[in-house]
Amino acid sequence: MSFVSSLQAAWRRSDSLLCVGLDPDPVRFPGALSGRSDAIYAFCRAIVDATAEHVCAFKPQIAYFASQRAEDQLEALIAHIHEQHPGIPVILDAKRGDIGSTAEHYAREAFERYRADAVTVNPYMGFDSIEPYLGYGERGVILLCRTSNAGGSELQSLQITDPEEGTAGGGASNAPRTATPGATARAERLYERVARLAAGPWNRNGQIGLVVGATFPEELRRVREIVAEMPILVPGIGAQGGDIDATVAAGATRDGFGMIVNSSRAILYADSGEGFAGAAADAARATRDALRVAVAKRLASSRPPAQHG
Repeated sequence: MSFVSSLQAAWRRSDSLLCVGLDPDPVRFPGALSGRSDAIYAFCRAIVDATAEHVCAFKPQIAYFASQRAEDQLEALIAHIHEQHPGIPVILDAKRGDIGSTAEHYAREAFERYRADAVTVNPYMGFDSIEPYLGYGERGVILLCRTSNAGGSELQSLQITDPEEGTAGGGASNAPRTATPGATARAERLYERVARLAAGPWNRNGQIGLVVGATFPEELRRVREIVAEMPILVPGIGAQGGDIDATVAAGATRDGFGMIVNSSRAILYADSGEGFAGAAADAARATRDALRVAVAKRLASSRPPAQHG
């Protein structure tokens, strides 16, 4: 089953937009895990098992494992999710971005070594830097578009112009982009260009999703207008302060799905004691329920008014 198909099934099975981000920081682990060589795996496994019924996806962040020399524990964790919670997609948050020959190895790392169902990728080196990931037809490729950090505005919100039609290469070729004589210029933000390319010529096999932060709901709304039903990974709620109602109103599709709304620290570290897993489950359930309420509001607001008389 493809990543997009498994994600759609997970949305409906769980009735949840929630993704739990797995960003393990040993400094914040409960004392019982102190000194264990497998502490990262044990902590994340407990979180996964406690929260699985409330989520549509899990998203381990590779840097938190690599900085602790715990890549083997990441492999074991993803294997555990696949074996014990089949049907829940795993998104490897790696944000890779490099030239094609190097990207081939990053793709092998994500999909063959770690067996992730999808990976986050930085598209700002162009199509040839994401093309190797698309060679894995059943896996997802989630491109950074409008990220949740404040500094993202420095580049992603830059206004650019491009001929509205008739460019050579369609954005997916090494050929230089040349304007058709007489074409009108289109003014857009850089993140809008990424969204248009991702929804158009780059998305050859329907594998692509986008990252758009909950901290920028108007930009999220604009991206949804551009990409229609494409999956959007939405970080920024919880510890980063994104508003759930505004996020769902801006980014949900007509059926109330379409988003993978990530929360990491607010769930992982809901309690620092021995009951950390139970506290994480409670926090995940509360977040899932808040998202459900926001979806109900979104769907109600989109219904035509009842006819009387």
